[in-house]
Amino acid sequence: MADVTQESDDFLARVSARLHGGCARAGESLPGAEVEQAKGVLMALSGASAEAAEAELVRRAVREGRSLTDEARTLLAGLRPHEATPGAGPVPEALPPAFGPVSDPLGPASDPLGPASDPLGTTAIAPWVPSESFEGAGEPGAAGGVDGATVRLFEALPGMVVLLTPLRGPGGDVTDFRMDAASAGAVDILGVSGRDLIGRRLLVEYPHLRGTPLWDGYLTALATSTVWSGEPVEMEDAAGGVVRLSRFSVRAAPWRGRLVLSWVRLNADVRDQRRLDIMQRLGNLGWADWDVAADTATWSEQAYAVIERDPADGPVPLAELPRLIAGEDTAGLEEDVRRLLADGTPVDRTCRVGAPSGLRYVRLVAEAERAADGTPLEVRGFLQDVTATKRAEQEILAHERNAHLQLGRLRAERALAARLQEALLPIAQQTRTLAGLQVDVAYRPAEQGLNVSGDWYSAVELPDGSALLVLGDVGGHGLDSVATMAQLRFTAKGMAVTGTPLPDILARLNTVLLHTADGHMNTATMIMARYQPDTRRLSWVQAGHLPPLMIHDGLPLILDRPAGVLLGATPDPVYTEAVVTLDPGDELVLYTDGLIEKPGESLDDGFARLTATAAATPPGVNLLDHLLARLDAPGGRRDDICALHIQAGA
Repeated sequence: MADVTQESDDFLARVSARLHGGCARAGESLPGAEVEQAKGVLMALSGASAEAAEAELVRRAVREGRSLTDEARTLLAGLRPHEATPGAGPVPEALPPAFGPVSDPLGPASDPLGPASDPLGTTAIAPWVPSESFEGAGEPGAAGGVDGATVRLFEALPGMVVLLTPLRGPGGDVTDFRMDAASAGAVDILGVSGRDLIGRRLLVEYPHLRGTPLWDGYLTALATSTVWSGEPVEMEDAAGGVVRLSRFSVRAAPWRGRLVLSWVRLNADVRDQRRLDIMQRLGNLGWADWDVAADTATWSEQAYAVIERDPADGPVPLAELPRLIAGEDTAGLEEDVRRLLADGTPVDRTCRVGAPSGLRYVRLVAEAERAADGTPLEVRGFLQDVTATKRAEQEILAHERNAHLQLGRLRAERALAARLQEALLPIAQQTRTLAGLQVDVAYRPAEQGLNVSGDWYSAVELPDGSALLVLGDVGGHGLDSVATMAQLRFTAKGMAVTGTPLPDILARLNTVLLHTADGHMNTATMIMARYQPDTRRLSWVQAGHLPPLMIHDGLPLILDRPAGVLLGATPDPVYTEAVVTLDPGDELVLYTDGLIEKPGESLDDGFARLTATAAATPPGVNLLDHLLARLDAPGGRRDDICALHIQAGA
């Protein structure tokens, strides 16, 4: 008895509890003395091994619904009336009727598990095989349990395998299956594995199994003695402690009235394949293998989709791949394939392929696996549809070309506009004397972008000896603004020469802008002044323009504007005239908004800054020079500056 360890006792107790269909006695251990005596009696009476005696004791306890201790006591009690004197062996007549002649219910001596063919050498360990009555005659219709050699054989099998014994009802129909042996790696959907599966009944553990294709498959395999393998099934799986939906491939093979059931969890392979399929679909690529030695090829499904080839036509051999290529790309790919097979140079080329939906751009990347002598054995690569990327690149290039053309046109337009502006404003800064007035002119472009703004000025002496001073700002930039500027400048000068009153000149200029021949809706601001030297009176009008800055007796002030809206805004404008007398030494500054406006500030802030700067002009310093030096910040303004500084003489 010494070879039977406490560990095996615990195992047998657990098997007993599970065979009984519950867990109430799953942790029950075997009391040593009585159980060991009972096992010894069974070994002595039948010549069985210790393991076989243990299994028989467990089977009897389950059949009778007793604990192992009670079964051991019952067995020992049945022997006491026939016991001999101490030292004498048990009396043969006292054999319980459960023990019959030693026979093999699994088959004759040619059993693969017998001495003739025992790959595991189990016959040397357990030469005794229990009889039919020894193994479970109490189970209605049961085929009986299995010996220890079979249990150990299944434990040595790889993968997940169990041996199912059919349990039959009074009419001979299979009512359930019992697991009598299991591989060490077997794990069911409840997370039970290995030997812990032995003794469990399918419908007790998995009642949902009845009526399913799996159950029908088991019955078919058992009834027809044919191997059954159904479609993969999905079941909730608790293996690993996490409940999840898993897919299984199940196979049932008949074996001497029993079924050898094996299953494979497909989740890992399915998930990997699904990931690969998703990667290929999202990347719009498919893998391709060419066996150079066998002259065969294997493509993934997505590889066919990339070139829109029917999978029924099979993969394209590597040597014929250039035939799919359109135009001059063929020669390049042929050279790439030749070099790949000759010296192993990898291929990475994008070619045009004629597909049913139209021309496609396909990228081929491949490398060769070579033998030790350099002979190419296999070529592995992938085909990727890069049509969308290629077309996007072409669109970008087209946009770039158009942008360069547009940039060239803008530069040419700017050059022309600048030349026209220079013709109208030939001198950036100058000083002139007109009708007793000293006039300083300044023009400073913003120099941002390619367009020329519409700031302009005019300072001329009229035939009657008066001086005409004009400052304007046309909305917009470029040639249209310069053309409008020229139109306003020459029209205003022409009407002033004829003696037209200043308000009338603005009204007619407004009409000109509203009825331009080219239909452009241009607007402009404008301030116009006429100085009569004999009366020292300066009359002025404005159309939406900033009011002049006047320095009188050394004090700066912003003049009140007469009525007037910007040119081109309305067909019925009203323009009025204001008059100011220029005493000797008085100064007047006409300016565009670039001099005082700053982003985020109001005009009042600009006027305040202008008057404060003017008041701070040092003695002897030109007012216009001082204003430009203090107020002009090219990095902080977005518009041109045009200004006229008028100083009355004595």
